[in-house]
Amino acid sequence: MAIDQDRLWQRLETLSRITDPERPWTRRSFTPRFLEGREWLAAQFRGAGLETGLDAAGNLFGRLPGADPALKPILIGSHSDTVPSGGRYDGILGVIAALEVAQSLGERGERLRHTLEVVDFLAEEPSEFGLSCIGSRALAGALSEQHLALARPDGMTLRDGIAFVGGRPDEIASARRPADGVAAYVELHIEQGRVLENERIPIGIVTDIVGIRRERITVTGRADHAGATPMPLRADALVGAAKLVEAAHERALATARDEQPLVATFGRIEVSPNAANAVPGEAVLTLEVRSGNEAAVAAFGAGLLRDLRPTLEALRLAIAVEPISHVAPTACAAGIRKAIADAAASLGLATRNLPSGAGHDGVFVARTEPIGMIFVPCLDGRSHAPEESITPGQAGDGARVLAETVRRLDAGLG
Repeated sequence: MAIDQDRLWQRLETLSRITDPERPWTRRSFTPRFLEGREWLAAQFRGAGLETGLDAAGNLFGRLPGADPALKPILIGSHSDTVPSGGRYDGILGVIAALEVAQSLGERGERLRHTLEVVDFLAEEPSEFGLSCIGSRALAGALSEQHLALARPDGMTLRDGIAFVGGRPDEIASARRPADGVAAYVELHIEQGRVLENERIPIGIVTDIVGIRRERITVTGRADHAGATPMPLRADALVGAAKLVEAAHERALATARDEQPLVATFGRIEVSPNAANAVPGEAVLTLEVRSGNEAAVAAFGAGLLRDLRPTLEALRLAIAVEPISHVAPTACAAGIRKAIADAAASLGLATRNLPSGAGHDGVFVARTEPIGMIFVPCLDGRSHAPEESITPGQAGDGARVLAETVRRLDAGLG
């Protein structure tokens, strides 16, 4: 099926430029800038002839009715929110390519048997509420009252945030899809790594999405004057935090040659009093662990703290751990992987199987339906950074494979 690559690229560039001007490429969920992008997207959905609207969780849907209303819909899309300074193509490629597929079908007069739904999931990236994949959690029935009560630093709760973007938090249960409610979900995404580019392969077929665990670790010492407190008498919380960071790095590095290696990151540290002339009395760190090995992900933090506790106690430091979230690894469906492989082969595009080291909405969507993911290369593997970049041809290749995959699934699924 032909797609309009120029239109696809123009839309990608237009949406990416809806950004905080002082910090490109930033369009954070639950902000006026995000709503500006959503308003533009909804207009594009309607202009493409799609039945357009928000569900109760604030997910944006565009619907292209199929010929057989008894068949379950096929769902394609991704997300339009970004991390700070890093979302030029991450997420939006999947949304814009899905829109292009649906519009091209309509323009050709080609009607699928299944209804095709294009989705922009709300807040896939970690939000200021400390939660990611908010819209897809709701679709899976995994967005709880406790989640809705989470508050960001300015006091807004997630319940308020969903209402802010046009959702209906009091009706959140209506956004849930039953386990047999959708025929398949397929998402096109940039790889966010270097495998495809290094091997000069245009299409990646995702085998599984890694598990991700996040924990909040608080190291408590004693705040003192930095000049008047002798070194042997200090209880410096940041020294303890540094030991945690170093030990986590070494432990994760040791798994590099494993069949399912593990990565561990302390990406956020808050220090108090955070003054040049004060010994830190408290350090709050966020530990994130990722791997396809579920047991290793679950055990990493506990093992790290168990082994370091004597060292921290010798430094007169106390340590507390609070789990934030845990998502198990998710396999992509064999049938969808085959459809992607056959689609790419029919277009003369080489493929490679590979896991996704990043989290995606598909982790939650998989609780209700089979999922598949298509990767295209990104420049030097850069993502979540201003340098994130792809070419029009790479975007076009991904959209063509997505379109052909949809056609094959439509023909083969009941």
